Amino acid sequence: MTSVTPVTLVTPAPPVPPVPPARRVGGRNLGSYLAAVVLAVPFLLPFYLLLRNALMSKRELGSLEWHWWPETVSLQGFADAFGNEAVPLAHALWNSMLISAISAPVATLLASMAGYGLARIPVRASRPVFFFIIVTMMVPGAATFIPTFVVVGSMGGVNTLWGLIVPGLFSAFAVLLFRGFYLRFPRELEDAGRVDGLGHLGLYLRLALPNSGALFASLGILSFIEHWNAFLWPLVIGQDPEYWTVQVALSTNLNQQAVNLPALFAGALVAILPLVALFLVAQRYIVRGVLLSGVKG
Repeated sequence: MTSVTPVTLVTPAPPVPPVPPARRVGGRNLGSYLAAVVLAVPFLLPFYLLLRNALMSKRELGSLEWHWWPETVSLQGFADAFGNEAVPLAHALWNSMLISAISAPVATLLASMAGYGLARIPVRASRPVFFFIIVTMMVPGAATFIPTFVVVGSMGGVNTLWGLIVPGLFSAFAVLLFRGFYLRFPRELEDAGRVDGLGHLGLYLRLALPNSGALFASLGILSFIEHWNAFLWPLVIGQDPEYWTVQVALSTNLNQQAVNLPALFAGALVAILPLVALFLVAQRYIVRGVLLSGVKG
């Protein structure tokens, strides 16, 4: 009787995935880094000059000989900038911070509400209203400056905080971005909210607004920078030194017969530090918000 030898089935081993080559920093990557450094130099040059001039003495700053760095670092410019009783720089910094901290979130919230209403609330007049909002972006600010000043002045807004804040609370550009964002908002989420009994206000507060945090943050930061750098409107409305902003306070140094250049550069350096810190902390929110807004470069 012939015995049958059992056959053992051998399962082939799974193929070993190829090992990706080690990423080396060199060649093309090194060239990219060098190009980035070279392109960054023109943008960093003003900051270098501002810091260098703020730490120089009057003699060195007025000398015809070029110095890459002060021979003796002097903080007298900062002392003169904050010690000038005629120019309350510290109070002006506080005014700028207060105005920007109030205007930025309020203006962004109003733009968000307007953008949601134009995008999601079915009103027959929404398209004409949006058209007129776009038209306001085509009108130069110089054409509306005097009428706005007349209206605010007739209401007693000169030398008041509300006169500095209220006229800048509406941004047609922000409304445009929010409307484009909410047009692409998933309708399924809103349908689920309507099943739960939410109206337009509930849908905005509970669904739309929490999901637009990146765009809200980016536009809020840009609005903060815009209000911090505002000069002409605060110059006209804040005529009393008590209501000067930091930009107006710095400009008064140029109207004097003898300009203290180290103090002027020191004040400018202090004025840009909050913006530089804000940008370094929130730059990723700015980029992400622009991408979510649908704006293509």
